[in-house]
Amino acid sequence: MPKINLSHFEAAVLFALLTSIVMGITSKKTQKEQLNYGAYCFAMFVLALFGIGWAMRLGHG
Repeated sequence: MPKINLSHFEAAVLFALLTSIVMGITSKKTQKEQLNYGAYCFAMFVLALFGIGWAMRLGHG
């Protein structure tokens, strides 16, 4: 079985994508609502990823 070597950023984006898909499917009824909510969740995950990353960078000095 081949190994997958992901950076921390790639793993976080993959987690955000998969989690957003599941949240969209399980939270809303129509396909349009599912797609919109999944895209919204993904955008918020990525925004949080960058925000927390910058906060850690500024805090570390």
